[in-house]
Amino acid sequence: MTGYAALLRGIMPSNKNMANDKLRGVFESLGFTKVGSVLASGNIVFDAAETDVPALEERIQGALREQLGIGGGTIIRSHAELRALLDRDPFGGRKHERGSYLIATFCKHAASAELPAQDDPLTEVIGYDADARAFLAVIDNSVPGKTPDFMVWLEKAYGKDITTRTWLTVQRIVKKMEG
Repeated sequence: MTGYAALLRGIMPSNKNMANDKLRGVFESLGFTKVGSVLASGNIVFDAAETDVPALEERIQGALREQLGIGGGTIIRSHAELRALLDRDPFGGRKHERGSYLIATFCKHAASAELPAQDDPLTEVIGYDADARAFLAVIDNSVPGKTPDFMVWLEKAYGKDITTRTWLTVQRIVKKMEG
């Protein structure tokens, strides 16, 4: 069995069909084991014998659409991929706090490590981790009334097959997988 995390796009906890118990129910109905949720924002951990990740993503997304009417997107990473990302410490020990909000944007498919130009002064792009297929950035959210455009910029550049998590959430997902 392999441990996976499904990073679901477009989950709104206020929508009763997107509640953690319903999301876990979909994964359990597909025969996955050790199903758990992390926070209320579409992070489901599970074990599966299957190793074809694109097929898993498609199967899960189909079940979410059919059973709950959720049409967002599903991006899967294995425990090994996420653990290795954390172990690489791409943020160099920086802390997730006001003024340095650490984020990882996961891409369904590999992306070019060469980032298109972006000039958002509130965003420091750390880079692209090819092994995790994730863009890493530090967002300065300490300026009142200013919202960084990094995620909008990434979606324009790479489409909707991406989803963003804070570094703290990635750490919580791995902790849940190892618990």
